[in-house]
Amino acid sequence: MTDTPVNEMSFEQAMKELEQVVGQLERGDVALEDSIRLYERGAELKKRCETKLKEAEEKVAAITLDGNGTPTGTTPVEGL
Repeated sequence: MTDTPVNEMSFEQAMKELEQVVGQLERGDVALEDSIRLYERGAELKKRCETKLKEAEEKVAAITLDGNGTPTGTTPVEGL
């Protein structure tokens, strides 16, 4: 785990650390108190990833082009 506050992490940083946390928890060789701490950190990281994905979705939805390549406004992008 890093010392970087979760709310300052990029999506990539949060996802990488979340994968590490999940890996440690899946191995099951962590003491109970450490498992609780890891689970709490993982929950924060998951929330950060969801927030960053939502921000990206909103940015993509705001970029809609007409047939001439001119931005036309906001249209949600399906699947995000």
